[in-house]
Amino acid sequence: MSRKDVGKIVEITKNDFKSAFANPIVTLLLIAIIILPSLYALINIQACWNPYDNTNEVAFAIANLDNGTSVDGVPINIGNELVMDLKNNTKFNWTFVTEEELREGVNNGKYYAGIILPKNLSENVVSITTDDPKPAELEYVVNIKANPVASRLTDAGSNAIYTALNAKIVQFIDLAAYGKLGELQQGLASGAGQLASGGSQLQSGAGQVASGAGQVASGAQKITNGSHTVQQASSQISSGAKNVSQGAQQVQQGSDELQASVDSSLMPNGPVKQYAQSSAQLANGSSQLAYGSSYLAQKSAQLANGSSELAENSALLSQGALSLAAGAQMLSGAATQALFAASGALAASANSLAGITGINETLLGDYFFSPVKLNRHEVFPVPDYGSSVAPFYLVLSMWVGALITCVLIEPKSSVGTPYSPFEMYTGKLLIYVILSILQACVTLIGAQLLGIYISNYPLFIFSAILVSVVFMILIYSIISAIGTVGKGVAVILLVFQISGTGGIYPIEIMPKLFQALHPYLPMTYAISLIREAQLGVVWSNYWPALIILLAIGTITVIVAMIIKEKADKASKYFEEKLEESELF
Repeated sequence: MSRKDVGKIVEITKNDFKSAFANPIVTLLLIAIIILPSLYALINIQACWNPYDNTNEVAFAIANLDNGTSVDGVPINIGNELVMDLKNNTKFNWTFVTEEELREGVNNGKYYAGIILPKNLSENVVSITTDDPKPAELEYVVNIKANPVASRLTDAGSNAIYTALNAKIVQFIDLAAYGKLGELQQGLASGAGQLASGGSQLQSGAGQVASGAGQVASGAQKITNGSHTVQQASSQISSGAKNVSQGAQQVQQGSDELQASVDSSLMPNGPVKQYAQSSAQLANGSSQLAYGSSYLAQKSAQLANGSSELAENSALLSQGALSLAAGAQMLSGAATQALFAASGALAASANSLAGITGINETLLGDYFFSPVKLNRHEVFPVPDYGSSVAPFYLVLSMWVGALITCVLIEPKSSVGTPYSPFEMYTGKLLIYVILSILQACVTLIGAQLLGIYISNYPLFIFSAILVSVVFMILIYSIISAIGTVGKGVAVILLVFQISGTGGIYPIEIMPKLFQALHPYLPMTYAISLIREAQLGVVWSNYWPALIILLAIGTITVIVAMIIKEKADKASKYFEEKLEESELF
């Protein structure tokens, strides 16, 4: 079991501080070690402060070849409109050139990218409202080799032009549709008026039909009454005809008897013969009268029967006419109501469209250009991009600072000294911790001078110092425990933590390996701690990160002391062999 003499631990610490100020070269080196990590952080943050605010210096070429066209006799040139819009756009250094200049300039790197507006651009845009629509195409030429970031920036510029062109096309289509709505509104209003006029005419005709129906009803009643009278007279005529017929038969019979009983030719001339002859003539006349009366009686009866049938049919006809008139009146009324209802509906639709089509077309065009507005609400707003990436670069600089310190001021082995591995580890730890605190303080001063946004100063200062101390303890412990191999471990951890901590890019978009390592990397929790303190604390995020970071530091110290006790001699042997090579 190794010795744990507190006096020897204090002795090692005092010797380190004496050595720090005994030689000016050593002192200057220590000052450099304290300052360098802050420069690493602050320079990178300054470089990323607002990179997208300087894209106006990025050259972007535009070649406008659009010949334009006309719509309903009105000239239109989409290319010229885009050029005018871009001249008012300061996002890029828009340079307007010929097609040949654009292609040559992008090829040799003079322009990072360029867009060619074709000759038929306006013509194709307008064709969208015809039966043969054609897509409006732009040619985007970009030099990927020139600069990887520049090509991404120019992609944003090409998307801006693409979006603006699409917005103009949508605006053009919507305004055309708006004009069609105006025509529809006029047609609806006209149709509503015609339907209302037809309804009025039907309503007037319905009144006339109702009047005629009244007259038909009155006449039908008279016909019905007359029919009853005719029927009664017909019965009387039939009865009288029967009486006349019977009387005529009796007269005929008497005439026959008279002629049979008296022969006037046998009588002497004189008054008696004359009377007999007159009686015979009277009998003959009576016979003819009887025959005629019988015939008349028969015809009178037929006439009476016919008159009765005619009266009945006339009554039926008058009743049918009355029903027809009533039906015509009902149909007329229903049709009139339907027309007025349809007219009212069309008029309402026309009024609704009139409310739309009455909008000022300039205002409407602006609306179609941007029909939806996105209201941005920032949670924990940050004034600049540099402050947003500061947590990552600050934490990274603290890891780099600890690594540089432990490489330049190498932790010692206890082999060949009067100290135990524990005493050597503990005695030299203090100077490393003090250097880490000084490094953090310089970084904090630089952050304040640079103008990095800080939401909670006390918490930010505490968190930064804590992270710097934990990282120093972690790297010191690894190198102290396993020597030169520990330096390699610290470098490997640095490499994985640059991409695996989600400091710049969301961890969700990184490869599966980094996603798997993410929860086990110390910088993951250090970045979370600094981010919460600097940009706006959420305690449910801060406390877990703090606890895990403290746990990492504590566990590292315990494990490192155990390993150093067991592997200190092997580590010393490994370093001696490297020194013998005179290469390390």
